[in-house]
Amino acid sequence: MDAGDASRLGESLDAVSAAFQSRVMELQELVLARNMYPATAIPDLAAVDVSLTAMEAQLQAVRRRLQEEREAFPKAKKLVQQSLKQQRRLQLMLANMPTGMREDVFATPLEHNSSMVFPESLNFSSAVPEVRDHDLKIKEEPTAPPKKGRGPAPRWYISTEELDSLSSYMRGRLTLEKVNIAINEVASYADGNAHLVACPKKKLSEDTWEKALELRDIAARESVKGKHFFLETDIKGPGLKLDTTGKAILTVLRHLGRFQETRIGHHRVFILSKQQ
Repeated sequence: MDAGDASRLGESLDAVSAAFQSRVMELQELVLARNMYPATAIPDLAAVDVSLTAMEAQLQAVRRRLQEEREAFPKAKKLVQQSLKQQRRLQLMLANMPTGMREDVFATPLEHNSSMVFPESLNFSSAVPEVRDHDLKIKEEPTAPPKKGRGPAPRWYISTEELDSLSSYMRGRLTLEKVNIAINEVASYADGNAHLVACPKKKLSEDTWEKALELRDIAARESVKGKHFFLETDIKGPGLKLDTTGKAILTVLRHLGRFQETRIGHHRVFILSKQQ
């Protein structure tokens, strides 16, 4: 209920109270007239008593309704504040998202819809706290479902502060967008490997089954068990390639603790780290 509804309920309550007072005055007049018209006094008084009882019940119902609406206002205000906070976060996420990932995001017209969701009658002012880079979550691209009991591969994106903290020779010409696109890609590699490890043989081709056996052997190692990983041979672009830029990105991600690197057999294995 908005302020207009509350006002209308208040007007209804005033009208009921006025009618109630009118009935009381009528009852007083009937009491005074009882001695003048004894034959009709009792039926008239009984009718007034029934009417007054009904009016009292209606008045109590209106009061209860008003009390319920008053108690609901703080909850509605809190809901609106949380919704505005979430709207601000979504706008910041969209503004800071790398362009290579935007095609996977179904953005809603927040500014257009906000006027529909929050009418002017609910103009609650609230201070929206600043959202830092590490609060932002970028939509993860769909991948094959990982092994049962294990969630999707971690996508621990870097912030502007982390990139700026790197030395100039390590950062080179890398941008936040390039590095975060690479993080999204390596996570998709790890999700694909987890799917192959968990997939039964009957659902795989002969060539794929050989790769799955190799991945299962790696996944069974103590240093890798229960973790998401990808191989150097998985890196095929488009966002991350084994060229100069790609190697620089891998160096930055290793330095920032986004993965651990090991060698198993002839494979260079990258084990993804979860966000701290």
